[in-house]
Amino acid sequence: MRVLVLGAAVSGRAALRLLEREGHQVVVHDVDADAVTDLADGRTAVGGAWDPALLEGVDLVVPSPGIPEHAAPIRDALAAGRPVVSELELASARLTIPIAAVTATNDKTTVTGLAAGMLASSGVKAAAVGNIGEPLSDAVGAGWERLVVEASSFQLRFIDGFHPRAAVLLNVAPDHLDWHGTFAAYRDAKARIHENQTSDDVLVFDEDDEGARAAVAGAASRLLPVSGTRRAAGGGPAGGKLWIRDVAVDLGSLATTDPAFLVDLAAAGVIAGELGASADAIAGTAAGFVPGRHRREVVGSWDGVAWIDDSKATNPHAALAAVRAYPSVVLIAGGRNKGLEVAPIAAEPSIRFVITLGEEGPAIQEAAREGVAVADMAEAVTVADEVAGPGDTVLLAPGCASFDMYDSYGERGDHFAALVRKRKGS
Repeated sequence: MRVLVLGAAVSGRAALRLLEREGHQVVVHDVDADAVTDLADGRTAVGGAWDPALLEGVDLVVPSPGIPEHAAPIRDALAAGRPVVSELELASARLTIPIAAVTATNDKTTVTGLAAGMLASSGVKAAAVGNIGEPLSDAVGAGWERLVVEASSFQLRFIDGFHPRAAVLLNVAPDHLDWHGTFAAYRDAKARIHENQTSDDVLVFDEDDEGARAAVAGAASRLLPVSGTRRAAGGGPAGGKLWIRDVAVDLGSLATTDPAFLVDLAAAGVIAGELGASADAIAGTAAGFVPGRHRREVVGSWDGVAWIDDSKATNPHAALAAVRAYPSVVLIAGGRNKGLEVAPIAAEPSIRFVITLGEEGPAIQEAAREGVAVADMAEAVTVADEVAGPGDTVLLAPGCASFDMYDSYGERGDHFAALVRKRKGS
């Protein structure tokens, strides 16, 4: 079989390794000529502008997730009748072990890692793979007993037979519209996670999330809703405990009782249990869970004011969830928009004052009842310290990407935290 791999980054190279192990003839193309220079030895590797002639004689096209479906290589491949499958589909077709899959606008990585950890704590040889780090192709033939796959909308867009035994479709809100074009197309791509499921399979979703409810409609699988505010069929808090199916975890033993994280814990526990995790492992992993960096991370509290770093909130859905977790918020928001409607964040009732920065700052500020635009993060922290009072939470929840001012959301969050600690003398 002759296969064209589009993109020579992480997933493209993983697909290349898998295909070469099977003896297929592989052509690799990347618009960045430097990205394929080390692949030229004994292979057909083409760098530079796209040439439709690369499709001649090709039996299959495997695009990297970063290449949008409207890009010329994919458009030309589809027009020429060439099958197009993601690396996720390519690898899953070669797996015979049970897998769980997780997709969401926010918290995919958290749920994926938790579920894999619960399985590993049960003595099951399990790994978290996919969009979380190690590509699924590298897990083929590696001796795993179970896999938990983080699946992005980009990967799900081009599946065919991908069939998770247990799946999570946690939340769906507008994101990556620059790739999918419309919210409907994005939501439909997410919904493909259950496309091949049957009544023998399980599908977990947040019943409090409107987008998730819409995306699971019509699924053939068994639906197990979870909630961060009450006990649902799959799990949620009630009576001082977090219920994960029939497993009870004392809320007092958890590092956080933030509803968003309770949903994550419940969803992870449900799919881990479906793949064989023990009740003790599910409860123990939940009790030991600490949210990742820049996910509503507490920087500190001084004079009755809490300072929270949620730099990971790079879209409006995540920012709104963070804002709604606190009763009185001084919000720091703004950055590079990803084609989304960000301004409504500023209109949330719990927000007392809005400080905006970056490219999208002016649009957000227009929707604020009270606030100010600033030039940079240092000025934002200074203003926040001046306006915040006892009972307030100063929340960095940008609702935007960081790339207009920083190399990553992590760098943005670290800068915020460093400025706060310097100013507060800690």
